Formats: sequence, C-alpha cells, structure tokens
Amino acid sequence: MFGIGMPELLVIMVVALIVLGPKRLPEVARSLGKGLAEFRKATSGITDELRNAQVMLEEEVRQAERKNKESARPAAPAPTLSTAAAASGAAPDTKPAADAPAPQTKV
Repeated sequence: MFGIGMPELLVIMVVALIVLGPKRLPEVARSLGKGLAEFRKATSGITDELRNAQVMLEEEVRQAERKNKESARPAAPAPTLSTAAAASGAAPDTKPAADAPAPQTKV
C-alpha cells in the first residue's frame, strides 16, 4: 500500500488522532473514503475508455495488415504460348529443356 509498512501506518494514525481528536477523526476518515471511491470510479471510467480505444486501434491495424497482404500477393501468371505456336494455333511446346538438342559450336 504505497510502500508504507505497518509501523509507518500506525505512526500516521496516532498523529492523526492527536491532531484531529477522537470526535473529528471518524468524519475525516469517512470523507477520505468517499473521496477515494469517487477517484476510483473516475479512473476506472478513463481506463475503460483507453482500453476501448486500444482495442479499436488494434482492429484497424489488423485490417490494414490484411489489406496489405492481399495487395502484395502477386497475381498468378497466365500461361503464355511461344510466338510460333500462337501464330499456328498449336499447343505450347511441352518438351523439357533437357530433351532439346545442345547447340553446335565449332572448335
């Protein structure tokens, strides 16, 4: 409790009893309790507002990330035909490159 131990709390209570007197001390304690209760209500309202704002911001960030991921995805490349096959209307060449003859070089 605010870093105050039991001995310090007892000293504060004795000083308050001496300064305020036994008749006025309960009134002051009651007023202090009511003040603290109002302070807690006010701070809890602010805490709730901040928590709601945080949740809304996190949701906006998630939506922006989703949007960025969707726009960053490359479209699937469309299959292309070689120009000769496209001109003749034939199907594209499906031979693997390993089956193609090696180029002839003169030595």
